[in-house]
Amino acid sequence: MPSNQRLQPTPPLRRTTSVTGRRTACGVAAGSVTADTRVVGQPPSRAHGRLDSDMVIRNSYDDNPSTAEFYDHVVPYCDRPDVAFYVEEASRSGGPVLELGCGTGRILIPTARAGIEIVGVDASESMLSVCRRNLDGEPDTVRALVKLRQGDMRDFELGQSFGLITMPFRSFQHVLTVDEQLCCLACIRQHLTNGGRLVFDVFNPSLAMLTSPDVGTEIGEEPEFTLPSGSRVTRRYRVTSRDHPHQQNAVELIYYVSHPDGSEERIVHGFSMRYLFRYELEHLLARSGFELRELYADFDRQPYGSKYPGDLIAIAEAARTGAG
Repeated sequence: MPSNQRLQPTPPLRRTTSVTGRRTACGVAAGSVTADTRVVGQPPSRAHGRLDSDMVIRNSYDDNPSTAEFYDHVVPYCDRPDVAFYVEEASRSGGPVLELGCGTGRILIPTARAGIEIVGVDASESMLSVCRRNLDGEPDTVRALVKLRQGDMRDFELGQSFGLITMPFRSFQHVLTVDEQLCCLACIRQHLTNGGRLVFDVFNPSLAMLTSPDVGTEIGEEPEFTLPSGSRVTRRYRVTSRDHPHQQNAVELIYYVSHPDGSEERIVHGFSMRYLFRYELEHLLARSGFELRELYADFDRQPYGSKYPGDLIAIAEAARTGAG
């Protein structure tokens, strides 16, 4: 998350592309809408079952594929300490691993390099396209360990069981309602072996950030990055609204792009995020047939509560239900 340093408003550039909606699974956008259209999504029809078959997922990355092309170049994403953590968990499990929200392969590919069979699911074809391109540069021995599937993390059926399922980089926070959270966790539970593990991370909510007056203000001092095309990109961030009763923030990632031909572009990628508190998370897991094994504050495995706000990093085990 970008810092809370206040920036002066940036004047609009020549062309603005607005991409709004809400993500699920690291790049999934459910109910994606344009700037002048508002869509209210319907909740799942069954709290613990499958979503209605006519619920169509539109994807904010797919609405503007350039945002998927930016992803691997965003500076704060390049040195996140979560990669080593998730690869270590995958190695401990021995595989196979299912990663929900695999995106461009930021964690999936290092997992395969470690010799672990892994299936990656993401709803964004644009993100998966970048992932396939990244895989093309890997040896045959790595590519052979990877399968990619386009799908919705709230409702999937892969016909395979896994010893480990992961949801890295706060993907679960893009599942906005309790019904959808339970659908997601039910699908995960159905795909885990008895005693299999679910590992994921979410924000530990900062009360100061949730009540800050910076709504509508662009913030963030991220370094500029350069694309292979030569275009230079600066990213900013803002919260556009807060829905405290439903524990949701509407946010925008704003990309200012300077192209080699001198043209400029402002791309807005908007989505909503659900924040969860520690005991709320524990209750969701218990309702879904999981036993919480570990709760960390960071990817160095420091115990929850050792820093504030830190992260909420959960390791949960599927409760055993007889033979299997």
